[in-house]
Amino acid sequence: MAPRAVELTIGDLARRSGVSTSALRFYEDKGLIFSRRTSGNQRRYHRAMLRRVAFIRASAAAGIPLSKIAEVLAVLGDTESPTPKMWEKASKKWVADLDARIELLTHMRDLMGSCVGCGCLSMTSCKLLNPDDIAARSGPGAQRLAIPPEITDE
Repeated sequence: MAPRAVELTIGDLARRSGVSTSALRFYEDKGLIFSRRTSGNQRRYHRAMLRRVAFIRASAAAGIPLSKIAEVLAVLGDTESPTPKMWEKASKKWVADLDARIELLTHMRDLMGSCVGCGCLSMTSCKLLNPDDIAARSGPGAQRLAIPPEITDE
């Protein structure tokens, strides 16, 4: 049986991860994944980048901003094969953020039937659109859902 390749080309990583090569370059530019360059200046990725790309995709699918994903991956550093202990430490950075997202989504779910169903979406009294929003009480203006700042990119 032939040994598995430790390094992957960008095309190999794209095929195996289901992510386009342009997305992989973008992830690398943002410091989410890393590669080494050959003497011909071609990228070579350690196969452990497959796990990082899967983590990025799953996190993004859950609505986690790339800046938050980068914070977690920064805990792992540029270690090619992070240990389970390193992944555990990194994942603890998200517990409060995920709890806040769950609370927000639960709040939205609980109000959707009564609030959106009524059709009002009042700038001054809609509990879904403007929960405790001081700007909304001051009159017409931009409508926004009050998302806690710790789960946005702002």
